[in-house]
Amino acid sequence: HVQLVESGGGSVQAGGSRRLSCVATGNTIGWQFHCMAWFRQAPGKAREGVAIIDSDGNTVYADSVKGRFTISRDKAKNTLYLQMDSLKTEDTGVYYCAACRSCSGGVCNGDFAYWGQGTQVTVS
Repeated sequence: HVQLVESGGGSVQAGGSRRLSCVATGNTIGWQFHCMAWFRQAPGKAREGVAIIDSDGNTVYADSVKGRFTISRDKAKNTLYLQMDSLKTEDTGVYYCAACRSCSGGVCNGDFAYWGQGTQVTVS
């Protein structure tokens, strides 16, 4: 069993930066081969994909965050990051990390089997 735990959320002024982290714990054997992603959900809106990174480090971003957010991972630490710069009020929401066993072209092959509990980011 694997658990994903996000951290780093909080309040930040527009134009500021924030870095989110997501640590995978538990049975993480083979975790380095998983695709990892960040999603977010704003109040009253559907959850949307923000960025995804595959096991080779290839990344895909939502158009709304391109050039401002950077997804990365530290395989040795089983940790996923989301560096968020030039934050806007519309970036406010609960951010979730998720993992799927494989992906191609930024699309998960199957379902995201693992999800974190979410961390709130509020930009004002």
